[in-house]
Amino acid sequence: MTHRALVVGVTGIQGRALADRLAAEGWEVHGLARTPKEQTGVRPVAADLLDPDALGTALQGIDPTHVFLTTWLRMDTEAENIRVNSEMLRNLFDALRPAGSVEHVALATGLKHYLGPFEAYGKGELPKTPFREDQGRLDVKNFYYAQEDELFAAAERDGFTWSVHRPHTVIGQAVGNAMNMGQTLAVHATICRETGRPFRFPGSQVQWDALTDMTDARQLAAQMAWAALSEEARNEDFNVVNGDVFRWSWMWGRIAEWFGIEAEEFDGIERPLEEQMAGDAKTWAEIADRHGLVERDLDRLASPWHTDADLGRPIEVVTDMSKSRKRGFTGYVATDEAFFDLFDRLRADGILPGA
Repeated sequence: MTHRALVVGVTGIQGRALADRLAAEGWEVHGLARTPKEQTGVRPVAADLLDPDALGTALQGIDPTHVFLTTWLRMDTEAENIRVNSEMLRNLFDALRPAGSVEHVALATGLKHYLGPFEAYGKGELPKTPFREDQGRLDVKNFYYAQEDELFAAAERDGFTWSVHRPHTVIGQAVGNAMNMGQTLAVHATICRETGRPFRFPGSQVQWDALTDMTDARQLAAQMAWAALSEEARNEDFNVVNGDVFRWSWMWGRIAEWFGIEAEEFDGIERPLEEQMAGDAKTWAEIADRHGLVERDLDRLASPWHTDADLGRPIEVVTDMSKSRKRGFTGYVATDEAFFDLFDRLRADGILPGA
């Protein structure tokens, strides 16, 4: 039997890795984005989730058996995040309903389920770490919860199963992505190497010292692909991280070593990347021109605000994966190797200069 996937948000960090995984496993893969890009094994679907008429037309005849939701649209307030992202999912489910082909829908959200939305990030009374799925929702408005509610309502109405996947910060490759720590740190390290600037940790003392974890985009893809076909994963929510833990006091030096630069010893003073990289657009364009790189627009590669939000947290963030482990998912990735592999791919694709 051929499994027919619709990957929504296929040009993002999560969607790109997932589409690659499914195509490699023999799925028929359709990748939806407003402006899809060429991707081996993926049939592009150009559509805007906020344009229901055009969306319905674009999806005619695809009849997916499995839908993977890996996209969201960031707005100025959480109320707007809830309104817009809920509407996007409703429009999608409405467009898919006439064919009646959908068997399972997987939704990727994240650890803001436990930490709160951007407006209340890491504030108030939070659940104890490691975060576990049975800790439930915070008493705060959160567009992740709104997305889940749209999913649950559509599943009950249309008769498909679902799974929810909550990664920590995702390591992966995607030009133009709004939240991209791996590429951001790679660009920052490259600028430091090219200009002789110190490679300074931008975050908090807590993040420097405390244990934490991350999620390789391919680990998330592996769990979502597993859940799509596993009876044990039906109608369940799962955390998904690489399976190791580390301290930034160790990882910062590992990243510096890969780029052939020295990591400055952290002195406890937060120096956000938004400040460190504030004037770097011109510098990056010059680096790109000098090395013949494919992308000279710094804003399409780096998202300092997002990296600052993660590395500046005043609390420990560690994630438990026992739930999916017990049900049969055994994927593992070493986080330093995930970074290094990303950096290698960025060099191979001409986004970073060579060694």
